[in-house]
Amino acid sequence: MRLDKYICACTGLTRTQAKKVISKREVCVSGVFIKDPAFKVSEQDEVVFLGKCLFLHGARYIMLNKPLGVVCTSIDDDARSVMGLLDIEDRDALHIAGRLDIDTTGLVILTDDGGWSHRITSPKKKCGKRYRVGLAEPIGLEVLHQFEEGIQLHGEKHLTKPAKLEIISPHDVLLTIHEGKYHQVKRMFAAMNNRVVSLHREQVGEIQLDECLEEGAWRFLSEVEIESVGR
Repeated sequence: MRLDKYICACTGLTRTQAKKVISKREVCVSGVFIKDPAFKVSEQDEVVFLGKCLFLHGARYIMLNKPLGVVCTSIDDDARSVMGLLDIEDRDALHIAGRLDIDTTGLVILTDDGGWSHRITSPKKKCGKRYRVGLAEPIGLEVLHQFEEGIQLHGEKHLTKPAKLEIISPHDVLLTIHEGKYHQVKRMFAAMNNRVVSLHREQVGEIQLDECLEEGAWRFLSEVEIESVGR
């Protein structure tokens, strides 16, 4: 593989940026500084960029149990970011497939496979997201059909897509939606003259939050979980 392409794959730099760092003698291959971006890197070579050894890796798929008060941002030097919870190499190459609000807990999926994450986030793919919702006011069976038919959100021209509401108790429900409008779950219940007091994402598609994962912990997805979305 060309050295500039290798740098791009390992760091997320653009090809132009990679050529610049190579020309500045910031890249060392097996102990020798290389200035030629077309230099061929073999599997046996050790590539070092700014004192850090680089390694090619395949696509990564991660589940994380997001705690309350942590933000879903790709800025990994933010102490409140989910990225700061990942003790993993090259974490800045990962992105979040479906963000959660700071006051929402539960399942967050991260990957560096853009096509795969698109199948989670695109409304056209109809990938369901299930939330456990705590409500300020009691809710009754009479509203089930409204969620099934779609709810008119304030400031929106069209109804939400059909959603599945399961009532566990008058103040505790499960809601599955297939889109991701801004603050959608909270706005749906606000339209029902109710208020969300707690919100926890339990499932995305067929991927369920691992009950063994403590808050702030993460693990790689299994092959079965990855294939449930498709690659």
